[in-house]
Amino acid sequence: MAKSIKKDAEWAEAKMKCRLNEETLKMAKEMGLNPRSLIKNIPSKSEQWKAPVSVWIREMYEKRQENAFRKKARKRENHTYVSNPLGGVRNVKKSIVPYAGDGEK
Repeated sequence: MAKSIKKDAEWAEAKMKCRLNEETLKMAKEMGLNPRSLIKNIPSKSEQWKAPVSVWIREMYEKRQENAFRKKARKRENHTYVSNPLGGVRNVKKSIVPYAGDGEK
């Protein structure tokens, strides 16, 4: 119980210091980020190249979503669905044929 109260306080502090809204905070929690890591990534005045934490979270979230989508697409591509004569559909993995090459050296 005490841990959850402490964690909630850390998230509230990160929300305030990093100027995050509820949506960005939800994204950070979904990705498993730590509130202390968000606070550590606040850019200082000498780090003009660094994006604000909210932008950093959004970019990272979008990138992870794209990668997950590609992974699912690849998985779907490697499987084919065969209809069963008795009814229903089953998932069969496509066989991978190794490349033999020309055979000449």
